[in-house]
Amino acid sequence: MATIQWFPGHMAKAKRQVQEQLKAVDAVIELRDARIPESSKNPLIDHIIGNKRRIIVLNKSDLADPAQTKLWMKGLKGQETDVLALDSKNPNAIKRFRKDLLAITQDEREKWLKKGMKHKLIRLMVVGIPNVGKSTFINQLTQKKIAQVGNKPGVTKGQQWIQIDKDFALLDTPGILWPKFEDEEVGKRLALTGAIKDTHYYSDDIALFALEFLLDYYPSALRERCHLTEEEACPPYPDLLMTLTEKLGMKDDYERASDWLIRELREGRIAPVTLDRFEDYLMVYEKEEI
Repeated sequence: MATIQWFPGHMAKAKRQVQEQLKAVDAVIELRDARIPESSKNPLIDHIIGNKRRIIVLNKSDLADPAQTKLWMKGLKGQETDVLALDSKNPNAIKRFRKDLLAITQDEREKWLKKGMKHKLIRLMVVGIPNVGKSTFINQLTQKKIAQVGNKPGVTKGQQWIQIDKDFALLDTPGILWPKFEDEEVGKRLALTGAIKDTHYYSDDIALFALEFLLDYYPSALRERCHLTEEEACPPYPDLLMTLTEKLGMKDDYERASDWLIRELREGRIAPVTLDRFEDYLMVYEKEEI
């Protein structure tokens, strides 16, 4: 698989805009895809945000492995970082999120009261790579169709302040993606979850990656959804893809079968899956108990 590179001009501009607006906000909401909590993190974000208070939101949590999400939430939490899991398409989840947000920012309001300041809006900046669900998140939070929504990366192209209610205002920003994926595996995970436009990779490459991953971590779910026997669901993966193609009644159209498999995984119809396994990042994120 060729190295995926994608850094449109509007994303370079977005990086500059985030840096310029950072002083005007009280905290940063960083949206990540709960299925890829590490791969959907932009390496530039740490440098851009610095010590600014951060709230990491693991979005699309309904599509992720719940056990893995719990591990990631614990591992990502820090002194200046809060972590919440969310299905932004679920109105009830959004209501709970807003209550959590009020609790998280309560100390900021108390600081103002101690200084004799009247109530003012807490200003939040929303950042994240393309297709982590920012527009859906903002629209649900504001209960208005303000941010443009699309099932493809790179829909949001400009910045806008959006008042949620009497407590919060959001600054929406375009999705930011780094200039180059140094790790080929990261590129594949991003492609599989839809963070990269479909025209930037070969679907059969990503389908083979998906089959290998599913057989390693969710073999029974793969067999059940694809009607495969244990004898059929095994390497070599190109042969497995052809078997799947035949099972789907697509004859030898393996590209069509690849597209089907990718779509099934993205939409959670195989199983709730987490591609970034916390145990693989344990040395980085595990906190020692004192």
